[in-house]
Amino acid sequence: MSRHGQVREASQLQRRLEALNTARELAEGVLPDENLQSVYEVLERATSRRSLSAGHTVVGFFGATGSGKSSLFNAVSGSDLATATARRPTTSAPLAGIWGEEGSGPLLDWLDVKERHALPSVPGLADADTGLVLLDLPDFDSTRAENREIAQRMTGMVDVLVWVLDPQKYADAAVHNDFLQPMASHGAVTLVVLNQVDKLSAADASAVMESLKGILERDGLGKVRVVGASAVTGTGVQDVRAAIRNVVVQREATTRRLAADVAKAGTELAGASGEGEARGITAGATARLASELATAANVPVVVDAVQRSFRRESARRTGWPVTRWLLRFRPDPLRRLNLGREDTRPDLSRTSLPPAGAPERARTDAAVRDFADEASAGAPGPWRAAIRAVARDGREQLPDALDQAIAGTDLKTTQRPLWWVLFNTFQWLALVLAVGGLGWLGVLAALGYFQMPVPEVPRTEGWPWPTLMVAGGVLLGIVLAIAGRIVGGWAATLRASRAGKRLKAAVAAVAGQRIVEPVDVEITRLKAFNAALKVARSA
Repeated sequence: MSRHGQVREASQLQRRLEALNTARELAEGVLPDENLQSVYEVLERATSRRSLSAGHTVVGFFGATGSGKSSLFNAVSGSDLATATARRPTTSAPLAGIWGEEGSGPLLDWLDVKERHALPSVPGLADADTGLVLLDLPDFDSTRAENREIAQRMTGMVDVLVWVLDPQKYADAAVHNDFLQPMASHGAVTLVVLNQVDKLSAADASAVMESLKGILERDGLGKVRVVGASAVTGTGVQDVRAAIRNVVVQREATTRRLAADVAKAGTELAGASGEGEARGITAGATARLASELATAANVPVVVDAVQRSFRRESARRTGWPVTRWLLRFRPDPLRRLNLGREDTRPDLSRTSLPPAGAPERARTDAAVRDFADEASAGAPGPWRAAIRAVARDGREQLPDALDQAIAGTDLKTTQRPLWWVLFNTFQWLALVLAVGGLGWLGVLAALGYFQMPVPEVPRTEGWPWPTLMVAGGVLLGIVLAIAGRIVGGWAATLRASRAGKRLKAAVAAVAGQRIVEPVDVEITRLKAFNAALKVARSA
């Protein structure tokens, strides 16, 4: 690959690593910790490997006991470094053959390979300028747990994996289920060698190779190169060398290996999450939630109190002055709810509304649950649970928040309509007229009682003016009182309607803050997670 191509691949890998890390961070608290820890380990390994020598390619030989792995390692490396035996255990620690020793130290320290040997040039494989590190690793089926752990750890760290199988155990389910299938995404940096083909006839060797390829295809490794070889006779050894050299000289094994790790981690994270997007929040669902919460929070009770309070106040302001004072003995419906006071701070006050009972709590729970269910429809299971959880958390805070919102809503009770002033003015004029007529009649009566001359009073249509004044004043007062009640009832309905809108807006604001916004955050989080995961898994 050209230098430009390598830079492009490295840049794309960096973008995918960042996307995988973003997906991991977004999934915290939603997906199981073990899945997130697995992704974190992949990111840590990738960061560590990229900080080490880019000029070396690490090729690991993996195999079961008796597969001839160490013998093949010796044959390929042209050395006798590895100890070959049929007894368990064989290789007990990683062993490194190095071509291009300079700069390999920190890389081998990271791999925790203690035994290191600089090797001479091997035609068709490597020389001092190649930058190849060939590892002979413990058997992955070793009787020693520490040996198995080393082999397992190395499968996640080397740049290229060479799986050495033998004709007797090439189809072993443990090999395929525990090692090859989990590494199916690493086909680009995987080589499978069927060793000991010298023990088979040509026909049997061909049949075994075909069988092995079929099994590998079922494992998801159908495109992996399979080489038949014999460490004893040298058959296929040069092909193995050529396959390794081809990967090494392209200088892309590390990037491909890490890209495969990212793809695998992304796939596992997607499996833990599940596929799908949440339906999202609709205006209709938000409106239904606010409406249900308003009912549960006794907004209709407050609206009715506003209407009755305004009617009472209208009657007190516009009623007949002779009887209106009696209304002072009728309690104000709003004051009984600790609402409509001018001397209280809305942000500190609370209402005297009855506490939410079982029906109100059930209505609130149902409204929040239905909202969360509708908004999360289509989301994967863990994310639906997360969306519902934040809705439940917000629901616990609703009673106090709604009560404070109602208490803090300006019900416009301090506003005095102009028509109150007009009616009140005319009522007092009518009262003055009636009282004046009564006074006039009283003076006339007193004069007659004391046998004093009684002056002639003006008349209209035969009716004395004092009598007309009394009758007119009383009649006007009654008419004004009746008209005031009619107008007051209409105005009370209008004011209650406006108060209801303000109260519902306050409830909607609380619902938005406590329920809608947290749910929307989780839905947005899911969208960002899916987008990041798509980038991480992109080839």
